[in-house]
Amino acid sequence: MIRTTGISLLLLLLSYAGFAQYNQTARQRRDSVRAQYIEEFLDDFSIWPLLKYRALSFAISDKNQDKPAMVFNPNNDFKLGAGFYLFELSFEVSLSVPIAVRDEAIYGKSKATDLQINMLTKSFGLDLYYQKYSGFYKDDEGVKIPPGIAYPLRPDIVTRNLGVSAFYVWNNEKFSIRSSYNYADRQKKSAGSFILYGTINSFTLGADSAIIPNNKQAEYGSYTDFSHLRYTTFSLAPGYSYNLVLKRIFVNGTFAIGPAHHWVYYRPENGRGHYDVIFNSSYTFRLATGYSGHRFFTGAGIVIQSRVLKFQDIRFENSTSVFRLLVGYRFREKGFLKKRYFDFFKSS
Repeated sequence: MIRTTGISLLLLLLSYAGFAQYNQTARQRRDSVRAQYIEEFLDDFSIWPLLKYRALSFAISDKNQDKPAMVFNPNNDFKLGAGFYLFELSFEVSLSVPIAVRDEAIYGKSKATDLQINMLTKSFGLDLYYQKYSGFYKDDEGVKIPPGIAYPLRPDIVTRNLGVSAFYVWNNEKFSIRSSYNYADRQKKSAGSFILYGTINSFTLGADSAIIPNNKQAEYGSYTDFSHLRYTTFSLAPGYSYNLVLKRIFVNGTFAIGPAHHWVYYRPENGRGHYDVIFNSSYTFRLATGYSGHRFFTGAGIVIQSRVLKFQDIRFENSTSVFRLLVGYRFREKGFLKKRYFDFFKSS
């Protein structure tokens, strides 16, 4: 009995040792493959001045899109700011600057608040964001406004966009999503990966009067006199991302599309609110290009996210777009800069 127990324990220990050795060998193989495709800057932090343009617009049309859409845009200007990659977290701050500002007498005046923070690992990414925009101008499809004539202005319209999105990268051995997002890595050879996006988002639209003008409501069908709209979205979007590399120059393209579940509330200008549940799709598109050296890097990119709702006789589309132009430099970490974000949560 004792001999049998001893043999069993010995076999168990040998199995554990073999499994541990297998895991170590597999990990070494993955690290070896990754080193051929990706250069990691584990001991560096980065700072980059940037020029950013971010906008949140929406469009309204009839459900079958037989009528021209009414497009509402903010009169945004560019923002000048700085980005940082510290403690394995990436964040940016920016202020409005008078570059390419459009005439407020024609396009109205808009106020915007944009906050965003993201965390990226080899295989996982997380984005937290908040946007608030007030003041829009209306640009109808098929209607050309003569030069010098003001667009229809809606200073009373306020939108809020709050959410969290996450994504998972399958081929993290050969492909780095960070190389074109926050430049924490450098892609050395061209590679791509399937990717899965997940988003929980809350969008709110409010105004002092109906969003669709009174003289247009009959053309667009029933429930077109709404002045408030709120929806919460949960979506999953599979897609693909690819880094094309030529020496130290790269081009990244990402596209994902998938089902979306919306919980919707809308209220007419004078009346009771209505609730609805809607299933459709949402998509994310990203294009970026740049140069990534050992210390110096620069790049430009655009990200577009879009969601479409159809309730009653209305088709409502909300789009968020971001353009970034940046120049950055990597510095060697020293002192407390060597810490990672999770180190600050450890008990002393």
